[in-house]
Amino acid sequence: MKEQHEIYFAGGCFWGTEHFMKQIQGVVSTEVGYANGNIQNPTYEQVCSDNTGFAETVKVDYLPESVKLEFLIDLFFKTIDPTSVNRQGGDIGTQYRTGIYYTDKADFPIIQAIVAKLAKNYSKPLAIEIKPLSNFYKAEDYHQDYLDKHPNGYCHISPELFDMAKKAS
Repeated sequence: MKEQHEIYFAGGCFWGTEHFMKQIQGVVSTEVGYANGNIQNPTYEQVCSDNTGFAETVKVDYLPESVKLEFLIDLFFKTIDPTSVNRQGGDIGTQYRTGIYYTDKADFPIIQAIVAKLAKNYSKPLAIEIKPLSNFYKAEDYHQDYLDKHPNGYCHISPELFDMAKKAS
């Protein structure tokens, strides 16, 4: 049995981030949900109220012998504006903030190092939270695999990047 790891990416609307990540070879599964908030079992409507502290987030389960965490973070950066505060594309609010949340303490120095390296490409400071995951609640079923079910649905990620994800892995 191959060892599976997990990492959580908040990159604005979770529909596009999920669709992007599942294109990458070595990603075993994805799940959209709400991370690092202050209530139990939030609904989408509660998260959108901007009172719960949650970020729309994608849980990414991956095989580290097939895809490295550094590579996933590098690709994640290609889908976001890491200098934007509480906004990605047309989505505005704290639930659309960017973040990388981890469950394995050994991932923290890796995340810090790759983010510091990538930060050199930007003239403005980065606005990405890097924190341990405190909680994660699966989003409603209609949000799971949303862009597979609705290929013309809204997404702040350029369609060309989806092809890049397939080719890069």
